Amino acid sequence: MIDNDRRNLLLGALLTPLAASMSFGASGATDMSMSDHTMPDMGRDMDNVHWMGNEQIAMLVYPGMTVMDLVGPHCMFGALMGAKIHIVARTREPVTSDAGLTVVPNATFDSCPKNLTVLFTPGGTDGTLAAASDPQTLEFMADRGARAKYVTSVCSGSLILGAAGLLKGYKATSHWSCREALARFGAIPTEARVVRDRNRITGAGVTAGLDFGLTMVAELRDQIYAECTQLMSEYDPHPPFNAGSMKTAPPEVKKAMIELAADFTKKADALASKMKG
Repeated sequence: MIDNDRRNLLLGALLTPLAASMSFGASGATDMSMSDHTMPDMGRDMDNVHWMGNEQIAMLVYPGMTVMDLVGPHCMFGALMGAKIHIVARTREPVTSDAGLTVVPNATFDSCPKNLTVLFTPGGTDGTLAAASDPQTLEFMADRGARAKYVTSVCSGSLILGAAGLLKGYKATSHWSCREALARFGAIPTEARVVRDRNRITGAGVTAGLDFGLTMVAELRDQIYAECTQLMSEYDPHPPFNAGSMKTAPPEVKKAMIELAADFTKKADALASKMKG
Protein backbone atom coordinates (compact mmCIF):
# COMPACT_ATOMS: atom_id res chain seq x y z
CA MET A 1 0.00 0.00 0.00
CA ILE A 2 1.32 3.48 -0.84
CA ASP A 3 2.42 5.60 2.12
CA ASN A 4 0.34 8.69 1.37
CA ASP A 5 1.77 10.78 4.20
CA ARG A 6 5.30 10.21 2.96
CA ARG A 7 4.31 11.02 -0.60
CA ASN A 8 2.48 14.15 0.52
CA LEU A 9 5.50 15.29 2.51
CA LEU A 10 7.71 14.80 -0.53
CA LEU A 11 5.34 16.74 -2.75
CA GLY A 12 5.07 19.43 -0.10
CA ALA A 13 8.83 19.72 0.18
CA LEU A 14 9.00 20.25 -3.58
CA LEU A 15 5.99 22.53 -4.01
CA THR A 16 6.01 24.71 -0.89
CA PRO A 17 9.29 26.51 -1.72
CA LEU A 18 7.91 27.07 -5.20
CA ALA A 19 4.75 28.58 -3.76
CA ALA A 20 6.75 30.81 -1.42
CA SER A 21 9.17 32.07 -4.05
CA MET A 22 7.06 32.53 -7.19
CA SER A 23 4.53 35.32 -7.64
CA PHE A 24 3.08 36.67 -10.85
CA GLY A 25 1.01 39.40 -9.23
CA ALA A 26 -2.66 38.53 -9.73
CA SER A 27 -5.29 36.40 -8.04
CA GLY A 28 -5.01 32.63 -8.43
CA ALA A 29 -7.47 30.38 -10.17
CA THR A 30 -10.00 28.75 -7.89
CA ASP A 31 -11.95 26.63 -10.34
CA MET A 32 -11.36 24.59 -13.47
CA SER A 33 -13.88 24.39 -16.26
CA MET A 34 -14.39 20.90 -17.61
CA SER A 35 -14.40 22.31 -21.13
CA ASP A 36 -11.74 25.03 -20.83
CA HIS A 37 -8.26 23.73 -20.13
CA THR A 38 -6.44 26.94 -21.01
CA MET A 39 -5.24 29.72 -18.80
CA PRO A 40 -2.82 32.61 -19.46
CA ASP A 41 0.75 31.78 -18.48
CA MET A 42 1.22 35.11 -16.72
CA GLY A 43 -0.90 36.87 -14.14
CA ARG A 44 -1.28 34.01 -11.66
CA ASP A 45 -0.28 34.43 -8.04
CA MET A 46 1.48 31.35 -6.65
CA ASP A 47 1.12 32.78 -3.12
CA ASN A 48 -2.65 32.25 -3.30
CA VAL A 49 -2.56 28.60 -4.30
CA HIS A 50 -4.56 26.35 -1.99
CA TRP A 51 -1.73 24.01 -1.00
CA MET A 52 -3.14 22.26 2.08
CA GLY A 53 -6.49 20.62 2.67
CA ASN A 54 -8.24 18.01 4.79
CA GLU A 55 -10.29 16.01 2.31
CA GLN A 56 -11.69 12.60 3.20
CA ILE A 57 -11.52 10.39 0.10
CA ALA A 58 -12.95 6.86 -0.02
CA MET A 59 -11.88 4.60 -2.89
CA LEU A 60 -13.84 1.37 -3.21
CA VAL A 61 -11.92 -1.82 -4.04
CA TYR A 62 -13.35 -5.23 -4.84
CA PRO A 63 -12.18 -8.52 -6.36
CA GLY A 64 -11.75 -8.37 -10.12
CA MET A 65 -11.53 -4.57 -10.41
CA THR A 66 -9.25 -3.12 -13.08
CA VAL A 67 -6.31 -1.92 -11.05
CA MET A 68 -5.38 1.05 -13.26
CA ASP A 69 -8.87 2.44 -12.71
CA LEU A 70 -7.83 2.69 -9.08
CA VAL A 71 -4.14 3.50 -9.32
CA GLY A 72 -4.41 6.37 -11.83
CA PRO A 73 -6.82 8.42 -9.69
CA HIS A 74 -5.03 7.31 -6.50
CA CYS A 75 -1.78 8.72 -7.84
CA MET A 76 -3.43 12.12 -8.33
CA PHE A 77 -5.40 12.04 -5.07
CA GLY A 78 -2.16 11.09 -3.30
CA ALA A 79 -0.66 14.44 -4.31
CA LEU A 80 -3.25 16.31 -2.22
CA MET A 81 -1.34 17.46 0.85
CA GLY A 82 -3.43 16.94 3.97
CA ALA A 83 -5.97 14.63 2.32
CA LYS A 84 -6.81 11.25 3.84
CA ILE A 85 -7.38 8.38 1.42
CA HIS A 86 -9.41 5.39 2.58
CA ILE A 87 -9.07 2.22 0.50
CA VAL A 88 -12.40 0.60 1.33
CA ALA A 89 -13.64 -2.97 0.97
CA ARG A 90 -16.10 -5.27 2.70
CA THR A 91 -13.25 -6.55 4.87
CA ARG A 92 -9.58 -5.68 5.27
CA GLU A 93 -8.50 -8.86 3.54
CA PRO A 94 -6.30 -8.36 0.45
CA VAL A 95 -8.24 -7.73 -2.76
CA THR A 96 -6.93 -9.11 -6.05
CA SER A 97 -7.51 -7.20 -9.27
CA ASP A 98 -8.44 -8.68 -12.63
CA ALA A 99 -4.75 -8.63 -13.61
CA GLY A 100 -3.62 -10.38 -10.42
CA LEU A 101 -2.27 -7.34 -8.55
CA THR A 102 -3.26 -7.39 -4.87
CA VAL A 103 -4.36 -4.31 -2.93
CA VAL A 104 -4.69 -4.19 0.86
CA PRO A 105 -7.66 -2.12 2.09
CA ASN A 106 -7.17 0.16 5.08
CA ALA A 107 -10.89 0.57 5.86
CA THR A 108 -14.12 -1.41 5.76
CA PHE A 109 -17.69 -0.40 4.99
CA ASP A 110 -18.23 0.00 8.74
CA SER A 111 -15.05 1.92 9.57
CA CYS A 112 -15.07 4.28 6.58
CA PRO A 113 -15.98 7.85 7.60
CA LYS A 114 -19.66 8.64 7.24
CA ASN A 115 -19.14 12.05 5.67
CA LEU A 116 -16.80 12.09 2.70
CA THR A 117 -15.38 14.71 0.42
CA VAL A 118 -15.07 12.18 -2.42
CA LEU A 119 -16.65 8.76 -2.93
CA PHE A 120 -14.96 6.88 -5.78
CA THR A 121 -15.26 3.50 -7.45
CA PRO A 122 -13.08 1.90 -10.14
CA GLY A 123 -14.43 -0.38 -12.84
CA GLY A 124 -13.65 -3.74 -14.35
CA THR A 125 -15.64 -6.48 -16.05
CA ASP A 126 -17.10 -9.50 -14.25
CA GLY A 127 -15.79 -8.24 -10.91
CA THR A 128 -17.63 -4.97 -11.43
CA LEU A 129 -20.86 -6.73 -12.31
CA ALA A 130 -20.52 -8.78 -9.12
CA ALA A 131 -19.91 -5.67 -7.02
CA ALA A 132 -22.86 -3.94 -8.67
CA SER A 133 -25.05 -6.88 -7.65
CA ASP A 134 -23.80 -7.13 -4.06
CA PRO A 135 -26.32 -5.73 -1.54
CA GLN A 136 -23.66 -4.74 1.01
CA THR A 137 -21.61 -2.87 -1.56
CA LEU A 138 -24.64 -1.06 -2.92
CA GLU A 139 -25.85 -0.18 0.56
CA PHE A 140 -22.44 1.29 1.40
CA MET A 141 -22.26 3.27 -1.83
CA ALA A 142 -25.80 4.60 -1.50
CA ASP A 143 -25.26 5.60 2.13
CA ARG A 144 -21.95 7.41 1.63
CA GLY A 145 -23.00 8.78 -1.74
CA ALA A 146 -26.05 10.45 -0.23
CA ARG A 147 -23.75 12.70 1.85
CA ALA A 148 -20.50 12.89 -0.12
CA LYS A 149 -19.52 16.23 -1.62
CA TYR A 150 -18.51 14.44 -4.83
CA VAL A 151 -19.69 11.07 -6.17
CA THR A 152 -17.26 9.73 -8.73
CA SER A 153 -16.09 6.79 -10.81
CA VAL A 154 -13.80 5.73 -13.62
CA CYS A 155 -14.55 3.26 -16.41
CA SER A 156 -17.35 0.78 -15.72
CA GLY A 157 -17.33 1.85 -12.08
CA SER A 158 -20.24 4.06 -13.09
CA LEU A 159 -22.31 0.85 -13.31
CA ILE A 160 -21.85 0.53 -9.55
CA LEU A 161 -22.94 4.13 -9.03
CA GLY A 162 -25.95 3.49 -11.24
CA ALA A 163 -26.89 0.29 -9.43
CA ALA A 164 -26.68 2.18 -6.13
CA GLY A 165 -29.17 4.74 -7.44
CA LEU A 166 -26.61 7.53 -7.56
CA LEU A 167 -26.86 8.53 -11.24
CA LYS A 168 -30.59 9.08 -11.78
CA GLY A 169 -30.99 12.26 -13.79
CA TYR A 170 -27.24 12.83 -14.12
CA LYS A 171 -24.99 12.86 -17.16
CA ALA A 172 -22.27 10.25 -16.82
CA THR A 173 -19.69 8.37 -18.82
CA SER A 174 -18.11 4.94 -18.67
CA HIS A 175 -16.03 2.57 -20.76
CA TRP A 176 -17.35 2.55 -24.34
CA SER A 177 -18.38 -1.09 -23.99
CA CYS A 178 -21.04 -0.37 -21.35
CA ARG A 179 -21.72 3.37 -21.48
CA GLU A 180 -25.18 3.02 -23.02
CA ALA A 181 -26.28 0.69 -20.21
CA LEU A 182 -26.21 3.71 -17.88
CA ALA A 183 -29.47 4.90 -19.43
CA ARG A 184 -31.31 2.00 -17.79
CA PHE A 185 -30.22 3.37 -14.40
CA GLY A 186 -31.82 6.70 -15.24
CA ALA A 187 -28.50 8.32 -16.16
CA ILE A 188 -27.75 10.25 -19.34
CA PRO A 189 -24.88 8.46 -21.14
CA THR A 190 -22.37 11.04 -22.32
CA GLU A 191 -19.36 10.43 -24.51
CA ALA A 192 -16.41 12.36 -23.08
CA ARG A 193 -13.13 11.70 -21.33
CA VAL A 194 -14.43 13.27 -18.10
CA VAL A 195 -18.04 14.23 -17.48
CA ARG A 196 -19.30 16.48 -14.72
CA ASP A 197 -22.94 17.00 -13.85
CA ARG A 198 -23.26 18.93 -10.60
CA ASN A 199 -21.39 16.85 -8.01
CA ARG A 200 -21.21 13.69 -10.12
CA ILE A 201 -17.85 13.42 -11.89
CA THR A 202 -17.18 10.32 -13.97
CA GLY A 203 -14.28 9.23 -16.14
CA ALA A 204 -14.29 7.08 -19.26
CA GLY A 205 -12.26 3.90 -19.68
CA VAL A 206 -9.15 2.98 -17.68
CA THR A 207 -6.52 5.58 -18.60
CA ALA A 208 -9.12 8.34 -18.37
CA GLY A 209 -8.56 7.91 -14.64
CA LEU A 210 -5.49 10.13 -14.95
CA ASP A 211 -7.51 12.91 -16.57
CA PHE A 212 -10.24 12.37 -13.99
CA GLY A 213 -7.70 12.54 -11.17
CA LEU A 214 -6.18 15.80 -12.37
CA THR A 215 -9.67 17.24 -12.82
CA MET A 216 -10.44 16.34 -9.21
CA VAL A 217 -7.19 17.89 -7.95
CA ALA A 218 -8.12 21.13 -9.70
CA GLU A 219 -11.64 20.93 -8.29
CA LEU A 220 -10.51 20.25 -4.72
CA ARG A 221 -7.64 22.77 -4.72
CA ASP A 222 -7.09 24.85 -7.87
CA GLN A 223 -5.68 24.63 -11.38
CA ILE A 224 -2.14 25.65 -10.46
CA TYR A 225 -1.97 22.85 -7.91
CA ALA A 226 -3.25 20.42 -10.55
CA GLU A 227 -0.70 21.67 -13.07
CA CYS A 228 2.09 21.19 -10.53
CA THR A 229 0.82 17.65 -9.93
CA GLN A 230 0.74 17.01 -13.68
CA LEU A 231 4.31 18.21 -14.06
CA MET A 232 5.53 16.20 -11.07
CA SER A 233 3.86 13.15 -12.61
CA GLU A 234 5.31 14.07 -16.02
CA TYR A 235 1.90 13.30 -17.47
CA ASP A 236 2.53 14.29 -21.08
CA PRO A 237 1.17 11.36 -23.10
CA HIS A 238 2.38 10.63 -26.60
CA PRO A 239 1.03 7.12 -27.31
CA PRO A 240 2.77 5.11 -30.01
CA PHE A 241 -0.55 4.39 -31.73
CA ASN A 242 -3.69 6.39 -32.42
CA ALA A 243 -6.17 3.69 -31.47
CA GLY A 244 -7.21 4.89 -28.01
CA SER A 245 -10.83 5.71 -28.75
CA MET A 246 -13.69 4.50 -30.90
CA LYS A 247 -13.27 7.67 -32.95
CA THR A 248 -9.64 7.08 -33.84
CA ALA A 249 -9.10 3.31 -33.83
CA PRO A 250 -8.82 1.60 -37.23
CA PRO A 251 -11.98 -0.21 -38.37
CA GLU A 252 -10.45 -3.67 -37.99
CA VAL A 253 -9.36 -2.87 -34.41
CA LYS A 254 -12.81 -1.57 -33.49
CA LYS A 255 -14.47 -4.63 -34.97
CA ALA A 256 -12.19 -7.01 -33.07
CA MET A 257 -12.66 -5.25 -29.73
CA ILE A 258 -16.42 -4.86 -30.07
CA GLU A 259 -16.65 -8.60 -30.68
CA LEU A 260 -14.35 -9.30 -27.73
CA ALA A 261 -16.36 -7.05 -25.41
CA ALA A 262 -19.77 -8.20 -26.66
CA ASP A 263 -20.38 -10.61 -23.79
CA PHE A 264 -19.58 -7.98 -21.16
CA THR A 265 -21.73 -5.43 -22.97
CA LYS A 266 -24.68 -7.84 -22.85
CA LYS A 267 -24.08 -8.62 -19.17
CA ALA A 268 -23.87 -4.93 -18.28
CA ASP A 269 -27.12 -4.22 -20.09
CA ALA A 270 -28.78 -7.19 -18.39
CA LEU A 271 -27.61 -5.96 -14.97
CA ALA A 272 -28.97 -2.50 -15.63
CA SER A 273 -32.26 -3.91 -16.89
CA LYS A 274 -32.58 -6.09 -13.79
CA MET A 275 -31.84 -3.18 -11.45
CA LYS A 276 -34.32 -1.00 -13.28
CA GLY A 277 -36.96 -3.66 -12.87
